[in-house]
Amino acid sequence: MNVKLKYMIKNKKIILIIIIVIFILGVITYKFFVKEGKDSFVLEKVSRGTVLQEISETGIVKISERVNLGFKNSGRIEKIHVKAGDSVQNNQELAELDTSELVLQLNEAQSAFQVIQAERGGTVVSLNNAKLNLEDTIAQTNEEIEGAYKDALNDLDDAYLKISNAFNFVSYLKVTYFGKGDSESMTVSDSKIKIEKALNQAKSYIDNAKNTSKKEDIDKALLEVKDSLSDTRDALEETRSAIEGVYHDIVSTTDKDTLDTHQTNINTAYANIVGSQQNISTVKIDNQADINDAQSQISVLENQLQEEQQGLYQAKIKQAQAKVSLLQKQIQESTLKSPTDGEITGIEKREGEIVQTGESVVSFLPSASFQVEVDIYEEDIVKVKVRNPVDINLVAFPDQTLKGEVILINPAEELIEGIVYYKVMIDLEEETEGVKPGMTADISIKTGKKENVLVVPKGAVKKINGKTIIEVFKDAKVEEREIEVGLKGNDFYEVVSGLEKGEQIITGKR
Repeated sequence: MNVKLKYMIKNKKIILIIIIVIFILGVITYKFFVKEGKDSFVLEKVSRGTVLQEISETGIVKISERVNLGFKNSGRIEKIHVKAGDSVQNNQELAELDTSELVLQLNEAQSAFQVIQAERGGTVVSLNNAKLNLEDTIAQTNEEIEGAYKDALNDLDDAYLKISNAFNFVSYLKVTYFGKGDSESMTVSDSKIKIEKALNQAKSYIDNAKNTSKKEDIDKALLEVKDSLSDTRDALEETRSAIEGVYHDIVSTTDKDTLDTHQTNINTAYANIVGSQQNISTVKIDNQADINDAQSQISVLENQLQEEQQGLYQAKIKQAQAKVSLLQKQIQESTLKSPTDGEITGIEKREGEIVQTGESVVSFLPSASFQVEVDIYEEDIVKVKVRNPVDINLVAFPDQTLKGEVILINPAEELIEGIVYYKVMIDLEEETEGVKPGMTADISIKTGKKENVLVVPKGAVKKINGKTIIEVFKDAKVEEREIEVGLKGNDFYEVVSGLEKGEQIITGKR
């Protein structure tokens, strides 16, 4: 009994030790692997905020001087609204380029964009409709071709009738007037034989075309009957020539008029046969073009469906949007406006002239006494636009921030120590006592601003293999997620897609 008790106590001690070990291991695992893993980086929730994009540089204060204003794009000057000596206000229109071609291109680009949008999600339906359209087109073309050949058979019957009537009338002339054995009679006799041969030939091919109803036999009949009509026409002309000799007064006027009528009928029948051939050819060409268009539409939709399945649809949308935006921008830039208040000092071009990009059109003297001249690095200059607001801090006035506005971006580059810069002129919006030429100015150009958008810290965004990546902490795990960014600010980036408000992202390491 004592031995059994000791054994039970020993087992309880072993179980207790095991439980304690498991607990300790659990604490260590949580502390060093779970807790420490979570605490090893800084988390931040995705929220809405303001993205501000600024470019900071140092420039020099200068006395305002005349500047040359020109268009950003080349083109024909349609209208100049000012003349030398005119006082102008900020943003006043000075000149315009002809935008008719740009407007046409914009309309086409917008139509193309709308087509792409309409295709989204409905490509399969459109493809099925296109296939039905092809079937309808083929059915319609077959019907039109059948109709053209049916008309051709009618023209063949009419041609045969005209040749038969001509044969009967020449036979009548032969019996009535030309039975003497002279040369004229021989001519009429030969004409009768020629017409009879043409009649038999026409009948043979027409009967075959009717019996088989094959299009190639009808085509052959048209070709042969056209020759028969030509031979009949020649025979009638020879008969008419025979009458014009010694038989002119023998053959009655009525019979001569009737012969002329048969000649006219043969010519009409010949024209109808040629018309049938042309009609059949035109119908075939037009119908084949319609079929090709329908088949082409199917191919386009099949390719589009494949592109959508491959995830290329968004790329097409962006490309179409970019084209529309570019043309809208070019149209907007086709109006030259005053960058600030000032005076027109000269007009360098005339209406109707072709002007090149950056070429001076109007010379302008700002009203402000001072300007700030600054060189902007080539990577930043693409962000700067005329009329961007500017904060200006002069070393001589450390506690005062002056306001300004970009009035000119020189299109010509400048090399400074081997690096490309572009000169930008900034207008001081108000006079400030004590400002002098040559003063150093720290400027901050506000190139972009978006409010109430999803934002993430700039440092949290990475570029990996051409993709924009951010690390998201979700369900105690870290996942790399591709996002699309919009405006890139100095401290924050706008998030267009890929994240939702409230999600936790990794913004740094502890």
